[in-house]
Amino acid sequence: MADATYDYDVLVIGAGPGGYVAAIRAAQLGLKTACAESRETLGGTCLNVGCIPSKAMLHASEYFDAAANGAMAKMGIKVTPELDLETMHGQRRDAVKQLTGGIEFLFKKNKVTWLKGRAAFEDAHTVDVAGQRVTAKNIVIATGSSVTALPGVTIDQKVVVDSTGALELPKVPEHLVVIGGGVIGLELGSVWRRLGAKVTVVEYVDQVLPGFDGEVRKEANKIFKKQDLEFKLSTKVTGVQVAGDKATITVEPAAGGAAETIEADCVLVSIGRRPNTEGLALDKIGIEVNNRGQIEIDHDFRTKADGVWAIGDVVPGPMLAHKAEDEGIAVAENIAGQHGIVNHDVIPSVVYTWPEIAGVGLTEEQAKANGEIKVGKFPMAGNSRAKTNHEDGGFVKVIADAKSDRVLGVWCIASVAGTMIAQAAQAMEFGATSEDIAYTCHAHPTHSEAIKEAAMAVTGKPIHV
Repeated sequence: MADATYDYDVLVIGAGPGGYVAAIRAAQLGLKTACAESRETLGGTCLNVGCIPSKAMLHASEYFDAAANGAMAKMGIKVTPELDLETMHGQRRDAVKQLTGGIEFLFKKNKVTWLKGRAAFEDAHTVDVAGQRVTAKNIVIATGSSVTALPGVTIDQKVVVDSTGALELPKVPEHLVVIGGGVIGLELGSVWRRLGAKVTVVEYVDQVLPGFDGEVRKEANKIFKKQDLEFKLSTKVTGVQVAGDKATITVEPAAGGAAETIEADCVLVSIGRRPNTEGLALDKIGIEVNNRGQIEIDHDFRTKADGVWAIGDVVPGPMLAHKAEDEGIAVAENIAGQHGIVNHDVIPSVVYTWPEIAGVGLTEEQAKANGEIKVGKFPMAGNSRAKTNHEDGGFVKVIADAKSDRVLGVWCIASVAGTMIAQAAQAMEFGATSEDIAYTCHAHPTHSEAIKEAAMAVTGKPIHV
């Protein structure tokens, strides 16, 4: 299939979850493929400084917390934990090293050429990668996103950190102020809270986790408060002043009002992410970004430039690694002349706090706005496995269309919600009704039985509540 007029059939710009998956899939389909990446390691933000290292810290800090807060003692295991933060950081780095090395191995195995450096367009089929001119019949932009800055606030990665710096703190802060009550702020805030920091989360809107189901947001907030996370909701940050190794954060009510200050020895700025398009020279191929900084694409991931495609955080949709991966597979299949599709209505979201929070499909508010619905709920307190594991906070909620009974959304708060949500996503992909889930036999005792019971509750017949 190789076209001799070009160096490659496919050149992917960026080796994050979208880019590296697109490159591997393109190579598997017989296309001569290269991937341009400027980091020293493959895997993008997700693998190097995002999803993966944060999970290593979350998991380790949960062990520490269980030992420190008496949870282990209640199960007859008496321990007094001692924090060795350097070793905890070491196991995080090791997980990242193994996984980034794994992608490098997969590139070699699939004969994907890694071009080291940043890519900039010269025309729709030509890029400059670190001074080397490379041509390709198809170019996939998979450059991802980076942290949104807070105007007037300098991130020094010592006192004022972003998500990358928050993973690397050399000691547990006494007081960590998290600006932004979204997924990243809550996950990283909870790591340092468990390891002994006082944590204050400042959020501009009236509740944490914007975009999630309303009832889930309220319940999550209650659970986090019990874990001693402090919240300042409907609050805006107007300034951050650093003096030596301390910061003073000025805040005021979002609706306007008297300002107050908070003293901290660490500030995490996590107010969102923005697409990476700087330095690509998009003007040379006639592409302008939209008002959110994203590259617009059609249903097949084509941009308006001939032979140029785009996927992941740099295009519209949720900025999630698994969304980018699915788009990476689909774009490669489209380039190869197959039919690559992503069902953007069924993309799960997970918050890896304790308990985890997960959802797929519509929130109750969105579903109600579209028409008549039925909702079934089941508390984890009624689930045997949650009870034996002392994890009975949270609930599962199934939202179905009142007439067709088709499942429109599923939301869970449970210790393993992230794993449970896969079942819901798969059911929705097949167009399941709540009855389909209710009459599927679930193993006992498992957390997943709560999904079955919530589905039974849609038509008013759960057993264990």
